[in-house]
Amino acid sequence: MAHAPARIPATFAALFVAGGAWAQSSVTVFGVLDATVSSYSNKSETPLGLSVTTSSTVQNSSGYAGSRLGFRGTEDLGGGIAAGFWLEAGLANDTGGGFAPGGVIAFNRRSTVSLSGTLGEIRVGRDYTPTFWNDAVFDPFTSNGVGINLIATASGFNTPGQAANGFQANPAYVRASNSVGYFLPPNLGGFYGQVMYAFNEAIKYEPGVTTPNVANSQRAGRYVGGRFGYAKGGLDIALAAARSTIGDQFAQGTTTSLDIWNLGASYDFGVAKLMAEYSHNKLRIDSSAAPVSTAPPGANGALVGIHVPVGPGLIRAVYTQVKYNNVAALAQVVPGLSRDPKSEKFALGYVHNLSARTALYATAARINNKNGADLTVGGPSFYTKPVNGSTPVPQSSTGYDIGIRHLF
Repeated sequence: MAHAPARIPATFAALFVAGGAWAQSSVTVFGVLDATVSSYSNKSETPLGLSVTTSSTVQNSSGYAGSRLGFRGTEDLGGGIAAGFWLEAGLANDTGGGFAPGGVIAFNRRSTVSLSGTLGEIRVGRDYTPTFWNDAVFDPFTSNGVGINLIATASGFNTPGQAANGFQANPAYVRASNSVGYFLPPNLGGFYGQVMYAFNEAIKYEPGVTTPNVANSQRAGRYVGGRFGYAKGGLDIALAAARSTIGDQFAQGTTTSLDIWNLGASYDFGVAKLMAEYSHNKLRIDSSAAPVSTAPPGANGALVGIHVPVGPGLIRAVYTQVKYNNVAALAQVVPGLSRDPKSEKFALGYVHNLSARTALYATAARINNKNGADLTVGGPSFYTKPVNGSTPVPQSSTGYDIGIRHLF
């Protein structure tokens, strides 16, 4: 939602200048404060029918939009070229967190400097990855709160059950540090796109036998990806793909990567906006020492959602699911004896805009897990320790957010 960001006083802006005259043509300060009361309830069940529930109710932040504090500016260099910077720090306004020790602002959301012109924009620093954009843009809940789509939950965060099947957290799921990105110019008749490469900044040794035997020190952290789409009228459609290197064992000659591609689309009919996305993630294990399984684990996800404007408010709803592939085979002597884990989620919410900057919101969501899947809407983990000689299996997760969001 558009709003008029505040101007930074010259005395404050001077803090961002190291020598020389102040030459920015525009500098703004902006932010979001989002406070919510959230409740979570996650139920496991033993084969004998005993239910064990873990639950919590908390005062949280970022249930509708991520709380943040940001500074951005541009300088006209002439000839249609402009330089810019963007510094954006995440805030945990429920605890006052979001700042590094010593009171220094940690710009963990975005920290970039750029050059832009008629040929597009080059952006350097920490920024959103191309593959994350589809998960956020085509999600009615924009990847926030209990309504966040399961594609984002499964792609971006490690879960205890699937860790045993070879899945790892992807630190470059939402953002990539040490990146260089290129964005197409906005005057291409509706076509848009970006590419990104993120350096892992490893120390290389020659000869290779002198390389320390330290896990995830040589290739982990590298990201390469792109996103291209078309938006005109009510239609928006985009395809994204990437490879994120999430682990390596140099001494064993192995590298673990996560290959991602997703396709999203939306159409705004005026009375309602429909959204949909399909995502495919697969682990890739390369080895110079021995053959690797031809059927690595993966996950496919899909969502269908809707926005319905109602006066000053907005109804949001989504159905989303994730199904894991080739995970049972990793734990079985005879593959294929059990079905692949699967999660389904339903979320419904309402946003009431009190003004252009302030909104009240409420969201409720439920996840049904099957065959060992263990995704949650948030809160505590499922209880999976043995009870009376039987181990509970994750079943369902429910939760709600009730909050207020203010833009400045």
